[in-house]
Amino acid sequence: MQAEVLAKKLAGKSITRIYTSPIPRAKETAEILSVALGAPVECADWLREPDCGILEGGADEAAWEEHNYWKEAWLQGYLLEWGPQGGETCKEVRTRLDRLIKKLIADYGESDAGLLLVTHGALILFGLPELVSGADQQTLLESGLTHTTLICTELQNGKLVLKGMATNATGLEGE
Repeated sequence: MQAEVLAKKLAGKSITRIYTSPIPRAKETAEILSVALGAPVECADWLREPDCGILEGGADEAAWEEHNYWKEAWLQGYLLEWGPQGGETCKEVRTRLDRLIKKLIADYGESDAGLLLVTHGALILFGLPELVSGADQQTLLESGLTHTTLICTELQNGKLVLKGMATNATGLEGE
């Protein structure tokens, strides 16, 4: 339902291509958007959620406690070169997203292509601030990253700049 609301919000926007995480819930969202917007979908492993190593699939209290430990450490700028055993570090997450952004800039440059990326909150929270001017972690947290947060950026002088954010497919009128 949230993807359908987002699709209505994006109706009339010129979306050239949708890139999505390979995680099923993201792919399902991208397919709903694709049908509504008439844009093809391409799966991009770079957009997958961070690898949590031994914590993957763990839903017990101890697993969540360790997950929250890493989240808080990274938010405070600590242990960025470390992560859960067998998982990605914050720097690896940032590097992965940086590679995708550079590829998209190389492929589309200053064209009028409208790209839509379907990904996960942790990738946005830990990867985007390093890559998008104006998208610092505090701004992202205060906006309340939800399942259908829309983050609008624009390429200016070879650098992505935050143009606006909307949660639950509200806001960004005229963007």
